[in-house]
Formats: sequence, structure tokens, C-alpha cells
Amino acid sequence: MTTQQIKYFLVLAKELHFWNTAEKMFISQSSLTRQIQALEDELGFSLFERNKRNVKLTDAGKFLQKHWTKTMGELDQIQRQAKKIDQGDAGYVSISYPGSITFSFLPNFLEIIKTNIPDLKLELAELTDENHQKLLLNYDTDIAFSRDNIQHTNIQTVKLSTEPICIAVPNNHWLDKNSINNIDKLQQENFIITGLHQTTFFSSLLRNLFNQLGFEPKISIESDFGGMILNLVSKGLGISILPNSFKHSNFNNVRFIDLDQTIDLYMHWRKNEANKTIEKVINSAKYMNTSIY
Repeated sequence: MTTQQIKYFLVLAKELHFWNTAEKMFISQSSLTRQIQALEDELGFSLFERNKRNVKLTDAGKFLQKHWTKTMGELDQIQRQAKKIDQGDAGYVSISYPGSITFSFLPNFLEIIKTNIPDLKLELAELTDENHQKLLLNYDTDIAFSRDNIQHTNIQTVKLSTEPICIAVPNNHWLDKNSINNIDKLQQENFIITGLHQTTFFSSLLRNLFNQLGFEPKISIESDFGGMILNLVSKGLGISILPNSFKHSNFNNVRFIDLDQTIDLYMHWRKNEANKTIEKVINSAKYMNTSIY
């Protein structure tokens, strides 16, 4: 049984006329008859009741007409989708990212992607303490945005931007650019930050920062999610240290004070990626570059 034989059957089931069907399918009537007969022989039952004047479907033929019409429609759709994937116009791409780009880079990036590749299906995963290298090599993600630079022979990396680290405080807080070096007062502040015991890149950055400041912070609340942290800062429950891109979150009652230290944003993907759709997504991110900050 071939898909072509099924197509012949479906047209004949609609036309109920061998000559008309043969003309539509661009084959001879005798060839059409042989194809239908071969299909019936393989199935082991008749699809049509026919005599010199009339052709009509058997009950089994009516059943197959209904289900094969749906199946062939789905097959055509799958083939069209495969062609789109081959051309880089559709498909499925999974993206992992840090929460710090949720309010700035990511929405603008997704807007460009959906404009240029409207049929693309995206899966987004905000990661906190994950190994991006492992996720990429295991095909658990296709594109990984992260703050650390992955160096692996099978992973391609590009740096997209550099931005300052900021202290986030409530609007009425005493801290400002002029008083930022008052270390004694900072030691008394309640910090709302990610756990310094963790092995993430940002935790390591914070540990180094506090070592440079010369004190261990008084941590009142630990959280890995920037949105939650800013919400707590806005309520006056403490201060935090976050990447500059969180300024785009537009939380009320939160000010950001830039520090001298900076943090980078990288994009990673598998080398020699065969999926042209992923290549288009990557090129869109490169095009945005630092303009989003």
C-alpha cells in the first residue's frame, strides 16, 4: 500500500467515476483500475461496488474514506511543516535564560523572533542553578542565555552585552551615589539576595563583591528570583544587588544605584547545529546585541 494509491482511492471515492478520476490524477483509466485493484487485494476486501454504469463505495470503503481523508490531511501538514523546518521558517526551539533578562532583553528578543518566524514554537525555561553546558549537550535546551562564559569544544558562545551591577533600594532609602562608599552603614542593612552558598555564577560574583567590600552581608531573605526580590525591596523589607537590566521591571518604590562592577550576557548553542530554525533565532539575538540596554 502506498500513499499514492490512497490518494487515487480518495479522489475516486469523491468522483465515483473512473474516467473523471483518471483525468484528474493524470493517469490512464486502466492504470487507475490496476492501482485500486492492487489496493483492494492487499486489504483483502472491496472498496467499491461497481458495474458497467455505476460506482459506489462499500461500507468499508466509506469508513476508510473518512479516516484516510483525515490521515492524508495530517500527512500533508506534517510534510509542509518539515519543509518549513528545513527552510528555517518554523519548528520548535527551547530557550533557557536567567531571570535578569526577563524585563529587558527577552521580551524584545521574542518580539523580533515572532515577527520574523511567526510559525515558530518556543519553550522558555528560567533557570537558577542549572548547568547550561549539560543542558545543551543533552539536547534539553537549544539556546542558553547565561551570565557565565561556557568554554567547550562542542558549544559556540557569543557575548551579547555588558552591564553594571546595581544596588536596589526603596525610594526613601538613605543610600545614593554619594553615600555608596559608606561601608559601615551597609553592614547594618538587611539584604535580600541569592544564597551565597550556592555554586551559581551570580552567587560567586556576590561573594567576590562582598569580599572586596570587606564584610559579610546580613541576609534576611534568600531568593533566586529577581521579580520576587524587587517586590520585597519595594515593600521596604531590605535591599538587594542585581544586574542593571532589572531596571526595566518598573517596580514602584525601587531605585537602582550602579556599582563599579559589571556583568556580561552570553548566548550559547551547539556547534554545527543542523536545525536552520535555531540558526535564524541565533542571528536575531546577535542583531539585537547591546541595543536593548
